[in-house]
Amino acid sequence: MKQRIITAVIAAALFIPFVIYGNLPFTILIYVIAAIGLYELLRMKKISVFSIPGIIGLLTVFVVLMPEDFADRVTEATTYSKLEFLMIAVVLLLIYSVIVKNHFTFDDVSFILLSALYVGIGFLYFIETRDAGLHFIIYALIIVWATDSGAYFVGRKIGKNKLWPEISPNKTVEGFVGGIIVAVIFACVMQFIYPLSTGWVSLIIVTIISSIFGQMGDLVESAIKRHYGVKDSGNLLPGHGGILDRFDSLLFVLPLLHFVQFI
Repeated sequence: MKQRIITAVIAAALFIPFVIYGNLPFTILIYVIAAIGLYELLRMKKISVFSIPGIIGLLTVFVVLMPEDFADRVTEATTYSKLEFLMIAVVLLLIYSVIVKNHFTFDDVSFILLSALYVGIGFLYFIETRDAGLHFIIYALIIVWATDSGAYFVGRKIGKNKLWPEISPNKTVEGFVGGIIVAVIFACVMQFIYPLSTGWVSLIIVTIISSIFGQMGDLVESAIKRHYGVKDSGNLLPGHGGILDRFDSLLFVLPLLHFVQFI
């Protein structure tokens, strides 16, 4: 626990100034974090990020991560849209599978493309959310933190019914509900201190849905790790694991806030 706290404090001290400042430094940081996230996924599959498929996957993430205004300028300069760049990646990966005589299979192609989209789209909405306003990022971080903390402490205190033992043996139904309740409480506190541009009913509904999606994001990451037989996605953050271990919930919550037009 001590190591987790020390790591969290140091990571927050490094990360929060970029979040507050935003703009290009924040975008560059997100590119770096997303690249590490893809590296962690590829390592689970035992694919080197420095291989031809790994490099194509990394470039695909960078394409997906392009903010809308920058993507428009790239399209004007190259006449290629994001979708067309993605199609190029698909074709190159499939051709590579033929060249290496199926030592790199269609399943491997699918893994790299889905990994690139999973990481790229999730972190793209980190950039888009920050561009929409610092208070939206703060709201998302509070919801994820409150949900994780609430689920942990409530589950530890009164948890009896396992939520999804095949995926995450320690999570309980009581913790799942407790995380939602704690997230709603913190969202309401934030609304009092720094009102978001929404009514109370909308705020509570969006918070409940976001808390559920955040916990599903956590479960998805647990399912991936269990499938590939790894405990943590990485070891970059001592006591916490890797980048995906820390951002798995946000990769689901941030796109959701845009999809429901909360942002």
